Amino acid sequence: MSQLTHFNESGRARMVDVTDKAPTQRVAVAQGKVLVLPDTLKRIQDGRIAKGDVLAVAQVAGVMGAKRTPDVIPMCHPLLLTGVDVNFTEDDHPNSSGRCSITIEVTVKTTGNTGVEMEAMTAVSVAALTIYDMCKAVDKGMEFGEIFLVSKSGGKSGLYQRDSVASGS
Repeated sequence: MSQLTHFNESGRARMVDVTDKAPTQRVAVAQGKVLVLPDTLKRIQDGRIAKGDVLAVAQVAGVMGAKRTPDVIPMCHPLLLTGVDVNFTEDDHPNSSGRCSITIEVTVKTTGNTGVEMEAMTAVSVAALTIYDMCKAVDKGMEFGEIFLVSKSGGKSGLYQRDSVASGS
């Protein structure tokens, strides 16, 4: 079991000191899902949501979320992100509860002393919240979740790749 590093000698929370860690190229990919009614997805696809182009706004919101992660996650280091890419995959086949899905996948990159996993997962979360905000007038029952780290590379711990059984893929 790994030792928790976000506590000081007094047992109080602290930001981990990464001063002595070697800077490496770091990449994290995270994913999440928004479940919407079929009519909501059709409205999104046809540009018939009153607030505007839902996925374009959610894409920008995801990038902004990645950049603002240390403002909402207390122990995250402010990082110079070198890339944030937000992508959406729409599935118009309703699931067993009658909902279609929009999968959000975000890739975040940096070269630095600490990883970008939290930035990737925050970006997914903010993009999902933005989709909800833009569509709530027509579908208050939207759900989102299944937010997880798909992969990460760089740093001392090296490569992590979520296994397909755990991710439901």
